[in-house]
Amino acid sequence: MSLPPLPLSGITVVSLEQAVAAPFATRQLADLGARVIKVERPGDGDFARRYDTTVHGHSSYFVWLNRSKESLTLDLKDPRGREILHELLGGADVFVQNLAPGAADRLGLGVDCLQERWPRLIPCTISGYGTSGPWADRKSYDLLVQCQTGLVSLTGTADETARVGISVADIAAGMYAYSGVLTALFTRATTGTAHPVEVSLFEALAEWMGQPANYTRYGGTQPPRLGTQHATIAPYGAYTAADGRDVLFSIQNEREWAALCADFLGRPELAADPRFATGSDRVVHRDELNAVVAERVERSAAEEILKDLEAIGIACAGVNDIAGFLGHPVLAARGRWRQVGVPGGATVQALLPPADLAGLPARMDPVPGVGEHTEAILAELGRGPADIEALRADAVI
Repeated sequence: MSLPPLPLSGITVVSLEQAVAAPFATRQLADLGARVIKVERPGDGDFARRYDTTVHGHSSYFVWLNRSKESLTLDLKDPRGREILHELLGGADVFVQNLAPGAADRLGLGVDCLQERWPRLIPCTISGYGTSGPWADRKSYDLLVQCQTGLVSLTGTADETARVGISVADIAAGMYAYSGVLTALFTRATTGTAHPVEVSLFEALAEWMGQPANYTRYGGTQPPRLGTQHATIAPYGAYTAADGRDVLFSIQNEREWAALCADFLGRPELAADPRFATGSDRVVHRDELNAVVAERVERSAAEEILKDLEAIGIACAGVNDIAGFLGHPVLAARGRWRQVGVPGGATVQALLPPADLAGLPARMDPVPGVGEHTEAILAELGRGPADIEALRADAVI
């Protein structure tokens, strides 16, 4: 029985990508069946290949972001390299790039040039702070953007700020680039017009800062740093049980608060206590409330607390480390792990894409080696063995 085609089968994406944001966007397009041709520098390729060597000698970032792609090496400073890229763009549907500010224009790959030469091509530009405005020429990376959006000022404890532990600005930009390209493909299919897509790390993460922005603009002060606690909800956070394990739970409404008081804290009168009667009251008197909750939690083991909270309808969980996440029973029971090949013949476990499309298989093809598909792609473009060897001898590929 043949499998149905994936949604983006027949779509070709050419990407001049590096690091995290653009590779995350294009990997998701590859997940849906698009052919993604990743153009890399001859020799070392994408510098993200060398962020670390923990996954069978490969970078944990690169393995995560680059499965199901083809790798083509080209020296774009050489006219022959640019000619090959132009041939690819002539048959492509999408062009994604997150080069340094101004680099695409210097290569003749600015949006205006692309649209004039290939009207059906959808250019997608991922930048740090946008391609216009006072910071258009600034380089950026994830932590700089976390700082500029104020995210770092919200993250950590009362005594110390902290970087969010994943590349959240890159991921946000990659997600918006992915959804923007999907939207542009749909619009092209329905109207015939190819709209360029532009996403900046700063504006992507700025969108995610909407709640603290509203809180600060209209409340006069920004939300405090509270570790696992929540600025506008209490009780909310991690409490340490008798066995030393942390248990996290939150109260979302007055029904849950009354149940917590009566059936977990054993103090039903607290539900109407003026200090704790409403959500706002509980936030104002957070320290007193936390003392009451912590005293109860530290009398029981974590598993017992979790069982008691679940029994009265309070959402709760233990606080996992990464090893705990990797062994999570939900991922195992739902069959979310798959084997993916990496250069050198080893395989790694990778999670299925989070959006399941009923009746369609998941694409989980190998991570490419640097330039692994160069000869095959050049042959498709009509280059013979002698031509390819000459390009390799001159380090164009």
